[in-house]
Amino acid sequence: MRVSYSKRPLLVEELCHALGVEIGSTDLSPQGIPAIRTLLSCCLGLLTLEVSSSTVRLVHFTLQEHLLSASTIFRSPHSTIAEVCLTYLNFGSVRDLSPTVRCAPSTMPLLQYASLYWGEHTRRGMTTENVGILALRLLERFDKHISAQLLLLMNEEYSLSGPGFTGEQGPVGFTGLHGGAYLGIMELLVAVLEMKEWDVNARDCTGSTALTWAAYKGHEEVVKMLLEREDVNPDQADTKHSQTPLLLAAQGGHEGIVKALLERKDVNPDRADTKYGWTPLSWAAERGHEGIVKMLLERREVNPDPADTSGRTPLFLAVRGGHEGVVVILERGDVNADKAEDGYGRTPLFCAAQGGHEGVVNRLLRRRDVNPNQSDTYMSQTPLLLAARGGHQGIVKILFGTKGGQSRSSRQLWQNTTLVGCSGRA
Repeated sequence: MRVSYSKRPLLVEELCHALGVEIGSTDLSPQGIPAIRTLLSCCLGLLTLEVSSSTVRLVHFTLQEHLLSASTIFRSPHSTIAEVCLTYLNFGSVRDLSPTVRCAPSTMPLLQYASLYWGEHTRRGMTTENVGILALRLLERFDKHISAQLLLLMNEEYSLSGPGFTGEQGPVGFTGLHGGAYLGIMELLVAVLEMKEWDVNARDCTGSTALTWAAYKGHEEVVKMLLEREDVNPDQADTKHSQTPLLLAAQGGHEGIVKALLERKDVNPDRADTKYGWTPLSWAAERGHEGIVKMLLERREVNPDPADTSGRTPLFLAVRGGHEGVVVILERGDVNADKAEDGYGRTPLFCAAQGGHEGVVNRLLRRRDVNPNQSDTYMSQTPLLLAARGGHQGIVKILFGTKGGQSRSSRQLWQNTTLVGCSGRA
């Protein structure tokens, strides 16, 4: 069951420690931890040891498929695994660890897995009362627990943007309220809110509020529940990059959350962050979230053509990512389709030609305000040269067929590119 329903392959030591956890105990007994040889022999060949990675897996993927499809074989597997993880995290030896430690000690091999995934197992199966009790016991002093530190460090490792965390001071301020919002488990968060009087706008060690985390992680029900409170500030930005819940939701493509926040009059839909100078529209365009782009453009306060700190507009960002649907939405009279970015002097057409986005090139060339033969300020390169250098034959044909695309300068650049930049591809 543990091998089948784990969120990632389990290391030998992790599985053995998990099987040694006795529910209701206050600490782990070394005598209760089975040896891997004993474990494998008891499983009658259904489990095998992957020596190269020191992980335990099922003997064949068809067995995995069978066990996951036959729901009656294991009773409440996620709840059982969550109970084991939470029991482990509430052990006295774990609670006594310094919350500033950046990795789990080798003597506690299950600590890393339990810290990172107890929430996911709980969210998928909190069927026993004991899981809730153990979870609340952990969240009660979450900002002083090593598991909060490990959880935030993982978020920082896999996050390209959003709330940042160094871990040097530990998870100070990352309370049970913040943790509950991060994990998105409604039942737990409601129980946490009933523990005491909270400052729901309090910032944690990342400069984020509970609403910030819920919006960033895409927990729509939690966001809506928090927005029902009169004391919640729905437009409070974090202290790292001044990113609001709306901006983070737009960045992550969470349409339901964006819609809920836009219904609030006290939310600024056009507030830019200090990281790149991107507004929610900029983030949505860059990530290709068409539905969110449409919702934002329905608001009069939203500028459809803001330039960031490098002179890049939402159209530029959408073109760079090859998001043709967003480019179509931004085909408006109040959007400058030929605006060049700072530094290189390249317009959206340059990005489309260089990236090989043929459909986007076609859309841009339909506009009268787009100059197909403009040179950048970096090396006097044109879109044609960049397309030829990248071997994008279809775009080269399109550009040669446009008015002004067959000028002498373009032909000369084409010849230069053929001789110097394209080699065999030309």
